[in-house]
Amino acid sequence: MTFIKVCGLRDEASVDLAVRLGVDAVGFVFADSVRRISPEDAAPLVRRVTGHTVAVGVFKGSPVPEVIEVAAAAGLGTVQVHDLKSADDVARLREAGLGVIRAVVAGDTSGDFGADRILVDGATAGAGVPWDWANQSRPDGEWILAGGLHPDNVRAAVDATGAWGVDVSSGVESSRGVKDAALIEQFVAAVRSGD
Repeated sequence: MTFIKVCGLRDEASVDLAVRLGVDAVGFVFADSVRRISPEDAAPLVRRVTGHTVAVGVFKGSPVPEVIEVAAAAGLGTVQVHDLKSADDVARLREAGLGVIRAVVAGDTSGDFGADRILVDGATAGAGVPWDWANQSRPDGEWILAGGLHPDNVRAAVDATGAWGVDVSSGVESSRGVKDAALIEQFVAAVRSGD
């Protein structure tokens, strides 16, 4: 089955719904964003993540020690980092006991640096803009597609790219930063329709 991550969650209802729907991961954003959450506010939400669903902290612009500190404060075991510089960065995160998703923009061919997964986003991470799935190079192996996905295009995107997983944030919002339960349900149903 296609891996599904719903990102940018900030309230109990959205977390509970995602877990109930059986998504594989939920994301909490600690980068500069309308969806940003503090470690203190994230911690009780992370504790609501049960079953096979994994809670992921999303970072951009934070040095590795800060990523480790925030992840510990929020109770996270996995981080998604948008600006890892080297395999050494990944090694330091792993030494802290964290699973690592390396997020890159479409066309970045600098390798995985030993991360557990690669997430490929559009040119501006978190902007909700699709990249050229048909003509842009894609990683080998298991990778996660992000950027401009929503219930009406996600199935076609998976079919076009062969992505192992998908990540959605703005595509399941009723307004910027506000998750919509119906759209989350529709997104998951659309992905599962082809599994």
